[in-house]
Amino acid sequence: MQLVQIEKAILPTPWGDFLIFGFEEKKNGKNHIALVYGNIQKNIPILARVHSECLTGDAFFSLRCDCGIQLEIAMSKIASEGNGILIYHRQEGRNIGLLNKIKAYSLQDKGLDTVEANQKLGFSADERDFSLCADIFNILNIKKIRLLTNNPFKVKMLMASGIEIVERIPIIVEKNDKNARYLKTKAEKMGHLLFK
Repeated sequence: MQLVQIEKAILPTPWGDFLIFGFEEKKNGKNHIALVYGNIQKNIPILARVHSECLTGDAFFSLRCDCGIQLEIAMSKIASEGNGILIYHRQEGRNIGLLNKIKAYSLQDKGLDTVEANQKLGFSADERDFSLCADIFNILNIKKIRLLTNNPFKVKMLMASGIEIVERIPIIVEKNDKNARYLKTKAEKMGHLLFK
């Protein structure tokens, strides 16, 4: 296990009360969280979302991406289901960090797409390690999930880490004039499945 569970508490939200679990990476002290709604039963596939941190989209309502809207949709779906889990994966900007993400935004303002901008900064298109999320599922004794995602790479990495994904459920976000190119790049260059 790369992580250790630190503590849990009640987190009231507009969708109801979640339990918030805090986790810490053993090697570097970085933090991740899981929001659990309702009762989780070990052998029943649970509705799950692995949501990668996006400060600009999640907290500041940026229209450049689809992150904040995906977060809201996922929390709403989990609450409507009556139980589920949302892992908040703190690997900002596909794990290049907030300041590099702002640099990537600047390059996008000059004409590069999101993949080209990350590569120009010396990163791969996606630097995230979803095996950390598999550790969270295992710590919480969750083995089978119905995953809310458009990202086949996320599915592949979680399955390679021992999590059984019995269903992939898309999260469809309407495009706007600010995120249309970003969504097109995710589909064409990163293989994201943005349609049902």
